[in-house]
Amino acid sequence: MIGRRGFLAGAAVCAVMNLTGCAFQPQTAETVENRPDLILRYAENQPEDYPTTQAALDFARRVAEKTDGRVKIVVYSGGELGAEQSVIQQVQFGGIDFARVSLSQLAEYVPSLSVLQLPFLYQDAAQMWRVLDGTIGDDFLAQLDQMDLRGLSWFDAGVRSFYTCKKVENLAQLQGLTLRVQESDMMSEMVTELGAKPVQVVYSQVYAALHNAEIDGAENNWPSYEAMSHYEAAPYFLQDEHTRVPEIQLASTAVMKKLSQLGPSYPGIIRSCARESALTERSLWAARETKAEEDLRAKGIEVTTLSAEEKQKFRAAVQPLYDSFAEQQELIGQIQNS
Repeated sequence: MIGRRGFLAGAAVCAVMNLTGCAFQPQTAETVENRPDLILRYAENQPEDYPTTQAALDFARRVAEKTDGRVKIVVYSGGELGAEQSVIQQVQFGGIDFARVSLSQLAEYVPSLSVLQLPFLYQDAAQMWRVLDGTIGDDFLAQLDQMDLRGLSWFDAGVRSFYTCKKVENLAQLQGLTLRVQESDMMSEMVTELGAKPVQVVYSQVYAALHNAEIDGAENNWPSYEAMSHYEAAPYFLQDEHTRVPEIQLASTAVMKKLSQLGPSYPGIIRSCARESALTERSLWAARETKAEEDLRAKGIEVTTLSAEEKQKFRAAVQPLYDSFAEQQELIGQIQNS
């Protein structure tokens, strides 16, 4: 039997729960039916308005639609689930289900991927997509299987160039400068061959390093240059367009197994949605890249475009990198002739 004091205490708790909207509600058939069978996590290190994040949200929406709501993907943007190297490891262990990461990070684990980072590998973006959307691109995605990862699709990350605190117009003026690069051995080697000093600085700390004169410059694409306000400390843009390093949508092996158990068609749905969202990302990226360049030029950023003769000097300087890929010369030829 419940005493008066217990009855009053229980009544008080129920009253509070009703007032706060937390009262127990009977579970109807409709609420059970609308509940996803799987709620999955997607890691993204860019802000919510960035093209890659918007494409991740597009991917999540498509998956929800094509699985009739049985699979829900929650996108965590802004690096909420950790830096890229940590995210890759978590995807390997199944702690994170999906992610978008740079090829340069994955190449640290699968060195054969590094060939796609060779400087001046492509003439333009159209050539890169002919390669990545074909059998060569599919073969590279398949190589991620050895890392217990599933490569789903390629995202655009634009073309990368240098920007500096003091004006640089040619290769000679690049000599001896300290330049930030991604956490990538290939990028460090490239900068060394160009005669500068590479420093691997965490992306979020680059602005401070530029502002405090700890580095003389960095390299990245137009949208990142604008989004992180690096142009405020490094207002000189050397448009050498040295690399086009794509990014990859990943899935964990564990989640693909879960999806196949939920429905045999579900892994295929994930792959098709990933490829569709990649096309969305490329469209968003192209618009963002054009606007970022226009906006920064309007703000007075000084842009130096290399002449064909000067660009050839850059190409010649990085030839030792190509020589180190002697075993993949046939593949490099196929890429360059695509």
